[in-house]
Parts: sequence; C-alpha cells; structure tokens
Amino acid sequence: MTTENIYYDPASVAGKAPPINDETDILIVGAGPAGLAAALTAAGHGLRVTLVDENPVPLETMGEEVPLHFGGRMGAAVSNRNSVLQTFLDARPEIAEALEAGVDVRLGTAVWGLFPQQRTTAWIEGAVAGLADDENAWLLRFKQVIVAAGRRDMGLAFDGWHRPGVMGVSAAHRLATVYEALECKRAVLVGSDTQALATAHALIGKGVQIAAIIEQAAQVSGDPALLSLLVEHGAQVLTAHVVREAVGDAFGVKRITAVAVDTTGRAIGGSEQAIECDTVLLGVAAIPAIELVEATGCHTSFQAERGGHVAMVDPAQRTSLPFVLVAGDCAGVWASKSLDDDVSRREGRIAALSALAALGIDINQNDTAPVPDAPVCDVAANRAAWVRASTVHAQNAPFVCLCEEVTASEILGQQPPRYLDWTPADTASANAMAASQPNPDVTKRLTRACMGPCQGRRCREQVAALLSIGAGLKVEDIALASFRPPVRPLSLQQAAQIGETPQMRSHWDAWFDMPSQWTPFWLCTGQPTVARHPQDSVRQMNPPHNEG
Repeated sequence: MTTENIYYDPASVAGKAPPINDETDILIVGAGPAGLAAALTAAGHGLRVTLVDENPVPLETMGEEVPLHFGGRMGAAVSNRNSVLQTFLDARPEIAEALEAGVDVRLGTAVWGLFPQQRTTAWIEGAVAGLADDENAWLLRFKQVIVAAGRRDMGLAFDGWHRPGVMGVSAAHRLATVYEALECKRAVLVGSDTQALATAHALIGKGVQIAAIIEQAAQVSGDPALLSLLVEHGAQVLTAHVVREAVGDAFGVKRITAVAVDTTGRAIGGSEQAIECDTVLLGVAAIPAIELVEATGCHTSFQAERGGHVAMVDPAQRTSLPFVLVAGDCAGVWASKSLDDDVSRREGRIAALSALAALGIDINQNDTAPVPDAPVCDVAANRAAWVRASTVHAQNAPFVCLCEEVTASEILGQQPPRYLDWTPADTASANAMAASQPNPDVTKRLTRACMGPCQGRRCREQVAALLSIGAGLKVEDIALASFRPPVRPLSLQQAAQIGETPQMRSHWDAWFDMPSQWTPFWLCTGQPTVARHPQDSVRQMNPPHNEG
C-alpha cells in the first residue's frame, strides 16, 4: 500500500500524547510528617522516589488564599524566597535526611493535577502528574503516588470577615512556625475543637496573645487540658457566642463584636461584647485537603470520624484508584492525630510500604492503620449551626464567596451574578427548586460561588452547609462542589510551557472530536447559508451531517 492510499483521521488521538519531561517510580506530595515518613521508608530500595512540596509558596499565590486562608497576615519575610526556604528547611530537618537517603526532593513545587490512564486520557502511557514551580510547569510520569497534602480551615462568613486579619488558624500556624512571618499580636479564636486549641497554644509560643475563644455551641468541644492552658494565658471563653462583626479598615481588623445566640442561632439582644484584636483565627473545622485526589477521580465520602469528606481508603492507605494512596491529615483529621505527629508518620510508612509492594518489593508490615477517635459532637450539624448563626442570621449580607461576591441569600435562591442584572421571575419557584435538588455544582454554575481565584477553599463547605439548611437535609447528604485540575493556580505563561507535539498542534481546535459551537472548515463540504431568523445575521456553515 502506498502512502497516497493511507487516510489519516485528524480527529484521532494517535501520536498526540504530550511529551513527558521526567519519570519516577514513587511520587510523594507533601513534605509534612506523613510525606517525609513515606519518603524515608520508600528510599533505599532501588526505586526512584520523588518528594515534592509547594512550600515556600509564591507570595502571589498566598495572596489568592491558596493553599490556605492567609488573610493578608503575611509578613515581609515571605517575599525573600531564600530566607523562607532556609526557615522551612530548619523547621523540617527530616528533609535533609531524605536528601541523604537519595530522595529527589523538590521544594517550591506544587502538583496541580494527577492524570490516570482512563477514558479521557487513554492515549497517555501510564499515570502522569502536572507539576509547577513559581515560573515553570511540566509533566512527570509515575507508577505510585502518595498524597500527603495536609489540611486547611473551613471559612465562615460574618460581617467584616473580608478584612485583612481574618484568617485560618492553620494558615497562622504555618506562617508562624514554618515561615516565621506572621503579623499578629492579639488574636481571637473562633472555634474550640482540639485542632484549633492546639494550634492556638502553639501560637502563644510565637508571641501571639489569644484574647478570647468564641464557640457557638453551649460548651467547648476540644481537649480540656489545652483549654486550661489557654485560659491560664489570659484567654476569655465565650460559649454560645459568634462573631457579630469584625470592625476595622482597609489595613485590617481592629476589634470584633461577639454576641450571644440562642439555640436557633439568633442573636440575643443586649449581649454584644467588643474585644480588641488585630487577627481573627478561624478554627471552626479542620478540613482534609482532598482537592487533588478528588480531582483525580478517587471515591470520597463524608466520614465524621475523619473530619468530613475524605477519600475512601483501605487499611493499606490505598484509595479506589490502585496507584493513589493517602496519608496524614488529608486522609482524615481527628483529635489524637492533631496532638501526635506519629499517627501521621505511621500512615506515611504504611502508604510507602503499600506502594513498594505494588512495585514488587515486599517488606514486613509492622504498623497497623490508626483508628480515628469517635467524634465528640455531630460534626455535620455543628458546621451547619455555625453557618446558620454567623451567616444566615448576620446583621447584613456578608459575602460567602469573597472572590465572586456571592451572598448566602443568592446561594439559597440560586441567584445568577449581580452583574447580569437578572432576577428570577418567580422567586418561590426558584427557592423550591433549590431546596428540592440541592447541588453545589449547579449552584456554582448559576451563582459563580466557588469559582474564584481561591478555587472554593474559603467557601466550599459553607455552600454545602447553606444548601443543607435551605433543603432541610443533613450536611453529610450534600455533595461538595467538584474540583478539576489545575487544583493550584497556573498562569498562562506556565501553562504554555507544557510541551506539545506537531500532531497536537494540527487541527488543535477539533482533534478531540468533541461537539462544539462550530464545525471546522476541513470537515465542511456544503455551501455557506444565511440564517433564516430575521434577527440573526450570523453566517453559518452547513456541514454534510446536518443537511436533511
């Protein structure tokens, strides 16, 4: 057969796999206690082990509240990358051990996507990870991946929570202990579980005064010993209270007003109390950072004992995808785990041994998977109660989604963005539809909540809680708004650096053979016609498969 008789289908994926820059056997995401334990366990067995950690995070990314809610409290030190890198290395000496053990350690490198070989990427050989530093982006092929991405803090909307100084308690801890760049002298802690109390106590050691602990429930839910230590250091405890307003200016918070609430979450008149502070620490809930594994396609579920939505794992730390394992706080958050890093290290070792076994290296497994603590309260109901008291019953209408400026009523009413200047003709019908079929992804598309630069990290759990309140359902019955790659912000300049083959550039607009709003000229043989609608002057191409 001559080449003249060969037909090349321009919509075929043959020969159109992206170039892969690098390869490894085991990829570990996150250099915390779990990730470092996994790296040290996997090293020394003749396999390539790569450990990546996004710290130090670029200042521009931190300004977008990624990966944590930093609340504008980053000190000037974060702009000095070399200084921050040295501080980070000093805070985690195990990184030097990993380097000595032969681990390929890449700091300041984020994983923005994991792409398994599946229906939509069947032409790519093996599993591929998308990586990026502050300037470049590239692809890396791997065989096993251990995700130890840690945790973040649940956002909570109240009047004034947009001001600089309202931040996640985990973000404050990272700035203080890893970056040594927290600009905070006097703080109010919102929330009282063990994770929040432990972090607040660590901040005291960094010179932060905890002025008050505010809890909307009737009693503190965290460790009593930690609570006593905070009280000894001068913290006032206000149970059955929420933050009514954070008062300040464009430069930050100056004080907050706390108010007592009844069992329905409504403010009790005359109970307001002003507290001077420069920072509000959100410790309502520690959220496992599952964005990466969720976007990869791992099955997740709401597990109260593990702190909410987490990947479903077996005792070997394996997810529903056989090459993806999780460890550390992203596999679940509970009190004893927050107080003892050895629990996360154990998960990291188990995950590493499971990855080694999958690659043909069997080592005796002595560790057993840790068992989460029993929840001290109804986790889902507690989150809904916070949102009801702080947000639904707020004095004004604070933005739940700060990026896209969406309020609670707009989320509950499925109100499209204000700049479209549109209101539903029948509000009752719209509310009934939202209540009967609460779906955060539909809400995201209609209102743009969760679609801003922070990628929903400040509002995703709040939106789910609001939909549960509006529909009269439990929070655990409401799915979270979905994540898709990239799970870290990428500039167009970075994205453009991901290689392409000449075949990928050829007919790039339709080689996936996906339905689109137009048909490429190379598929059209019909004659151009004028649209029949009198108000439509757009010329349309009439391809053969549309002729009738």
